[in-house]
Amino acid sequence: MMKKCEAFIIGGSAGSLDVLLKVLPLINVAIKFPIVIVIHRKHGADSLLPELLSTRTKLKVKEVDEKEPLTAGTIYIAPSDYHLLIEQDRSFSLDYSEKINYSRPAIDATFQTAAEVYKDKLACLLLSGSNADGVNGLKSVKLWGGTTLIQDPTTAQVAYMPAHAQANVKIDRVLSIEDIVEFINLLP
Repeated sequence: MMKKCEAFIIGGSAGSLDVLLKVLPLINVAIKFPIVIVIHRKHGADSLLPELLSTRTKLKVKEVDEKEPLTAGTIYIAPSDYHLLIEQDRSFSLDYSEKINYSRPAIDATFQTAAEVYKDKLACLLLSGSNADGVNGLKSVKLWGGTTLIQDPTTAQVAYMPAHAQANVKIDRVLSIEDIVEFINLLP
């Protein structure tokens, strides 16, 4: 178990929205850290994602704004078609550089930049998906002392992403959907 969590980041692709819709209603509103969600979305599509997720939780849910500081108790959604980076001053930066693993936003970009900032006070969870995005990011999280988590591939709608991470990174915990809720709610 982590000593203290200062940021929790969730990355996912195909099949991950279903997990979020099950997990978010059960997250304790008294959490003392921000939750950042990076989901592969098509440009212009899913513009209602923050509104949809906000109907499932009492926590504040919002799409990220450039240079916005991360605030505890808020769920942030990466905007479509931008990489979401975490700056040293613990604010967000939006980047329109090349796609990574065919994706923008790329989970790797967020995990990697967050790992350098939060080090051992970061937990990153990789959910269902169909490409390798997130694996290199989890390697960075591990390198900087953070906690690496994946959805149990046997419970994922598309198992490739968490299974690929499990095969290539030392994962701290493999979590069922119920375990995800418990893990988040018990973080210090």
